[in-house]
Amino acid sequence: MAGGKAGNFIGGRWLAEPETMPAINPATGEEIAQLPNSTRETVNSAVAAAKASAPVWATTPVFKRAEMCVAIAAAVDADRDAIARVLSTEQGKVLAEAQGEVAKAADGFRLAAELVKQMGGQTLPAEDPSKLVMTIRQPRGVYGVITPWNFPVNIPVEYLAPAIATGNTVVWVPAPTTSLVACALMAAIENAGLPAGVVNLVIGEGATAGDAVVVHPDITAIGFTGSAATGQRIAGRGAGKSLLLELGGNGPVIVFDDADLDAAAAAAAGGAFFNAGQVCAATGRVLAHRSIVDSLCEKLVAHAQTHVLGDPFHQGTTMGPLNNAKVAAKVKEHVDDAAANGARVLQGGKPRPDLGSDLFFEPTIVRDVTRDMKINREETFGPVVPVVAFTDEAEALDLALDSEYGLSVGVFTRDVSRGVKIAKAIPAGIVNVNAGSTWWEIHLPFGGGSGTRSGLGRLGGMHTLEAMTELKMISVTIGQEAALA
Repeated sequence: MAGGKAGNFIGGRWLAEPETMPAINPATGEEIAQLPNSTRETVNSAVAAAKASAPVWATTPVFKRAEMCVAIAAAVDADRDAIARVLSTEQGKVLAEAQGEVAKAADGFRLAAELVKQMGGQTLPAEDPSKLVMTIRQPRGVYGVITPWNFPVNIPVEYLAPAIATGNTVVWVPAPTTSLVACALMAAIENAGLPAGVVNLVIGEGATAGDAVVVHPDITAIGFTGSAATGQRIAGRGAGKSLLLELGGNGPVIVFDDADLDAAAAAAAGGAFFNAGQVCAATGRVLAHRSIVDSLCEKLVAHAQTHVLGDPFHQGTTMGPLNNAKVAAKVKEHVDDAAANGARVLQGGKPRPDLGSDLFFEPTIVRDVTRDMKINREETFGPVVPVVAFTDEAEALDLALDSEYGLSVGVFTRDVSRGVKIAKAIPAGIVNVNAGSTWWEIHLPFGGGSGTRSGLGRLGGMHTLEAMTELKMISVTIGQEAALA
């Protein structure tokens, strides 16, 4: 693997753990490494290392921290191909997607370096003329960061880069099924010369290592990307800490009768099949006007038929396996439930164990989906496009609003006024008019709408740096004469 290291990284040292767990290649089912299965005591050691490093790192000049982020970006770039191969092997995405993810992770460190140099406070007027009032931003302290398996390089960087840039220290718990590539990323960070204890990697099960981070009294803030159910548990267990939670979605792509159907089909299919649909902002469902649903389904089927399912390293493969058995079981359950209740599977719909493991699932198009089917109401997180028909704008909006989620939405219409009207009416963090639900760039705000199960706060660009800092007001009594001078 990249860097040749596999273990916990605490206080600047690579450490083994008495108990281990296997890292598995989802395309073959083969074991590729043994990794630590860490205890709560190990988490305590990592938190202690982060806490000990926090005062020095917090007072390191901003431009020095920015230089460190640039150095880490260079180290990630230098090891990009090796990290990408570990990522593809362990997560299951095709190599080209893995290479793109690692490149974007390096960009994330460079972005944090630039933005932190632009962070500033304000001077504010006060009713008392003898007071000079200002605000400054300071690091929150020791951040607990818990990250998922679908983008196990880039999503961690969405937290790690802003944390490092703003002067926080970190205890990072990656998803168990993609912890080997976490070691590869950590090795690149180490090679860049990050001081010991600033980022500490602890590998283990979420119920043990993750929970120990969430409840630890010296963890002052928590960043988590993952399922809505786990996010709700973290919010309860971590009550009183600063929380930044990016959770699930089931965002619709709404296609009106005046839409560019070629563009809509391409975006909806791309949003469902990229990374085998394992994307929180994926095309969870397509809401299509009845007058165009037949034509749109034909185009979606054509897109599905272009995909080649197979070994992520084989030339020509466009989709690898799902990452783990739990998500594969849910994808099959949702498709089977829809078919049993009257929906029509137009394309795919079945696992393909003949390709090497039970985790391969065909690119799938399902039409005649109704409101109460699991595939419409829940986050499927697989390569499936469910199509729900609507009659008019009011019904389209009603279907879109009839969801617990509010992460991202795509709306296709040539009527810009209607697109903006729908965008304003849906309580989602992102609404893309004439683009799919997955469109986003790393400097833009990303997160769930209030009152939904899609999270709290915003990732992306300056928004994350602000979330990871404490806004402090300072007043200085300068006297009446100085105030008038």
